[in-house]
Amino acid sequence: MTVDIYNANGEKTGQLELPDEVFNVDPHEHSMYLAVRAYLAHQRQGTHKAKERGEVRGGGRKPWRQKGRGTARAGTTRSPLWVGGGTIFGPRPRTYRLDLPRKVKRLARKSALSLRLRENNVVVVEDINMSEIKTKSIASLLKALKIDGEKTLQVLPEPKETVYRSSRNIKKLSTTLATSLSAYDILSHKKLLLHKSAVDAIVQSFGK
Repeated sequence: MTVDIYNANGEKTGQLELPDEVFNVDPHEHSMYLAVRAYLAHQRQGTHKAKERGEVRGGGRKPWRQKGRGTARAGTTRSPLWVGGGTIFGPRPRTYRLDLPRKVKRLARKSALSLRLRENNVVVVEDINMSEIKTKSIASLLKALKIDGEKTLQVLPEPKETVYRSSRNIKKLSTTLATSLSAYDILSHKKLLLHKSAVDAIVQSFGK
């Protein structure tokens, strides 16, 4: 599939052929669902903890005698039924990690890229090299491409400190590297702003 390439002024400078095996596959919804679910699960620390009956301090003495008071039997003041007692089936530390097969991860990324391309939400620009940090330059680029105000993901081929720092203060604009691009990143943004060299890096990340 062929897409237009734009420069910093929003002018067309040529066209780029995107490989069909990456950008033109039939979107597989279930693989994208699994990839997003795994990504969100990996954000959870799993350090939640509530004290159960045997972990609450105190309660060693029997509150009152077993018989003769006309009340229910009680052996400890730390019963889960009492205020200040332990928690029944409370949360315990655990890991939420979900391991997906490599083929499923790759299919999810290809599906997400193909979906955004079919929606005409992929914009390719010439590689941007900035000598100084200037937010106005990136903001002008977005405005020239008519994607300012849209939730956009900028994909860089390699770390570029000036471009990253010039972009981080723009609302609804996120920046990532082509080598760390995930299906969640793609699906959580409406527009993809790909630097020309980043396209090759994305294709190479899938291997042969």
